[in-house]
Amino acid sequence: MRTIIRFKWVIAIAVILLAVGLTIFSPNLTQLASDKGQTQLPEDAVSIRASDILEDAGENSNSISVVFELDEALDQDSEDMIQGVIDKVEQIDGVREITTPLTDNQEIQDQMTSEDKKTVMMPVTVEGSDEEVERIADEIYEAVPEDATAYVTGASLINQDFANTSEEGLKKTELITVFIIVALLLIVFRSIVTPFVPLITVGITYLISQGILAILVDTLDFPISTFTQTFLVAILFGIGTDYCILLLSRFREELANGHDKVEATITAYRTAGRTLFISAIAVFVGFASIFFAKFAIFQSAVGVAVGVAVLLIVLVTVLPLFMVTLGEKLFWPSKKAASHGDNKLWHFLGRHSVARPVLFLAITAAITVPFVLTYDEQVSFNSTEEISSDYSSIKGLNAIGDAIGKGEAMPIQVVINDDENLTTANTLPYLDNLSDAISKIDGVEKVRTATQPTGEKIDDLYVDSQTGQIADGINDAVDGIGEVQDGLTQVQDGLNQISGQAGGAGSSSGGGLSDATEGLGQINTALQQVTGQLQQTGNIQQASAQLAGISEQLAQIQSGLEQADTQLQGQQEQVGTLTETLQQLADGVGSANEGLTQVSDGLTTASDTLRDISDSETVRETGMYIPEDALEGDFQESIDTYAFRDGEGVTLDVVLDADPYSEEAIQTLQTIKDRVDAEVKDTPYENAEIVYGGVTSTNADLEGLSTSDLSRTMVIMMIGLFIILTILFRSMVIPAYMIGSLLLTYYTAISITELIFVNGLDYAGVSWAVPFFSFVILISLGVDYSIFLLDRFTEEARGDLQAGMIHSMKKMGGVIITAAIILAGTFAAMMPSGVLTLLEVATVIIIGLLLYGLVILPLLIPAVATTLGELNWWPFKRRRREEDK
Repeated sequence: MRTIIRFKWVIAIAVILLAVGLTIFSPNLTQLASDKGQTQLPEDAVSIRASDILEDAGENSNSISVVFELDEALDQDSEDMIQGVIDKVEQIDGVREITTPLTDNQEIQDQMTSEDKKTVMMPVTVEGSDEEVERIADEIYEAVPEDATAYVTGASLINQDFANTSEEGLKKTELITVFIIVALLLIVFRSIVTPFVPLITVGITYLISQGILAILVDTLDFPISTFTQTFLVAILFGIGTDYCILLLSRFREELANGHDKVEATITAYRTAGRTLFISAIAVFVGFASIFFAKFAIFQSAVGVAVGVAVLLIVLVTVLPLFMVTLGEKLFWPSKKAASHGDNKLWHFLGRHSVARPVLFLAITAAITVPFVLTYDEQVSFNSTEEISSDYSSIKGLNAIGDAIGKGEAMPIQVVINDDENLTTANTLPYLDNLSDAISKIDGVEKVRTATQPTGEKIDDLYVDSQTGQIADGINDAVDGIGEVQDGLTQVQDGLNQISGQAGGAGSSSGGGLSDATEGLGQINTALQQVTGQLQQTGNIQQASAQLAGISEQLAQIQSGLEQADTQLQGQQEQVGTLTETLQQLADGVGSANEGLTQVSDGLTTASDTLRDISDSETVRETGMYIPEDALEGDFQESIDTYAFRDGEGVTLDVVLDADPYSEEAIQTLQTIKDRVDAEVKDTPYENAEIVYGGVTSTNADLEGLSTSDLSRTMVIMMIGLFIILTILFRSMVIPAYMIGSLLLTYYTAISITELIFVNGLDYAGVSWAVPFFSFVILISLGVDYSIFLLDRFTEEARGDLQAGMIHSMKKMGGVIITAAIILAGTFAAMMPSGVLTLLEVATVIIIGLLLYGLVILPLLIPAVATTLGELNWWPFKRRRREEDK
């Protein structure tokens, strides 16, 4: 320290130049947080895998929705307005496809229009990052007439609005933090000069930390989130101010004891500096342990550990400059405000807690245990609650939810990926079966895929419908044969009438007509037999063969009649009209034959269809038969919509009847996964990769990841703190009840927070990131105060244990309460940020710090410590004063 004091100006100038240089030349951390700080799941997360598959297939598009709110029901004027918007939006760079609500397809129109026709949704497929989607949304707003009401919404836009809100909240937090710290320090020190010393010291720390983090993020992809800077501000200014108070208080005491500025500074760092170092190491270990989390947004809090390391360096290099330069003037105009006197409240509590430990343990339990027992761990993944409902993205989503259903705008996307073609006539029926199975799950409104593009079945693809059509065709064939019979009967009657006349005119012609008449009678009898067999047996193949034979006979009769007509031509005038009649009868036979041929062809087609259905491997399992020629036309367009990579991948859009962000939606997704796993067994999709995309899938991944990360981090953090504290206190017992008291504080604080926001303010749960961040922050900061007290206790306890605890509480009570209030104040600065997560984290931390400083430390710790006695230092031994040995 003497060397630092000797070169104080050089060192201080170097540190200041470093801060200025990093501020000027390092990348913008706020912009990096916006670019890289969105919720980033690990690559092996299901929703990320779904996104990667589609991106690799060139399907890396994003879906947003334009929502029109009309004053009147949709009419020609509003349709013209919407069509005008569509024409302009189609020209925007990045817009890939627009699904128009102005379609003649009633089913599609119903999906995108509310019942009262006053709310109309227009899905738009776009490409690009969240920032590019935000730019597209801005251009869409420009395309909407000023007198029309429209909103653009989607998951990307909601994420971007959240990032913008966090950035604005950070600016508010910085300003409010400075104001609160100045106000509190003025009260504590009653000095005009003193408050600015911690502000300058911590301000330099923040600038250096921010610059280092920006370089790490930019060059090494160091984890960052939209929360990083906010937590960095709150924690650095909070503990930095606490540490400054600790050092300045001891510095003031040493000045009052007659030491000069240099000796007072050296003594302050030798005594209070040890406590500060222990506390800072504990905080550093707490935040550094977050590195073992898998989730990048959680890992981003490791940046606080970087800030704590920088803080230690600045406290040792810059703060001494103020001490040795200003001396007594550091506390002007007050002469003794910097020194914390004996705390009467903690002195009172200390005396009674060591005398009646059981009573004070019971009081602590009565205050905390009821809250711990009522903690339900209700967590919400609804990011729409994070920001104000004044944002257009939230207004649009709410408009869709109220009029059409949020599930329609943000469906679950089931992605099936394979190396084989999944869109053949033999595989698509199994896709349809899978759709049916999913659609029957409670909470699922509809499923859209290649075989059900509107969410409704295509009846013509099902065997029951196809056999019904064939049955109708048989009835039509029977009717057609009857019509042929009627026509042939009329021909036969006509031949009977003219056969005598023809016989008188020429014996050869008359004989031919008689043969034709007889043949027609035989044919009619045969047709009657075919009709009877077809109605009784339904044997289409046999009937078709018989009709083919009859058709040949009719052709012969027609030929005979035409020959007879030729023979009669040129004979007597009296037979002129006879030949005309005979020609008409020949034409009638020809028409009957054509009709019979059509009936025969229809029966042949029906027979082929039945044979194909019989040979199909899919019919028995799926009840669906897709003819090869059906894989063209409109149906092929449907396949192209829901397939990718030449049919080696297919998608299903699952529309839920619940809010896609809700816990109910996450539970429904899990049911869908289980049902899909069961349904694809022994199907062409059995060996395919099946993953799930969309907001609900992302939140399901968040739920699993945040739970596992919290458990993992809790264990690592507790072990790390336990090892550090064991070394520092030369005890395994003191660290154990220190950590236990912090855990009790955390669960009590988060339970109270849950009661406030869930039971009181009717939120679905506390935000999913709150348990993790509040645990890490509260444990890391709370351990400071237990170190303040118990480090002094281990020093004072070299004599009488109870007296040492009472004295420690009397001396440290004021420091701890002041530090807790200041730190709580810096977190209170997060509340006006407008971000629900920050508001809830701040609530947990404020409640926890005040609970720990006013209840747990003064009531529980003294009772436990004095009750354990010599066990406090197990398995080591208590250090005693020389005169007590």
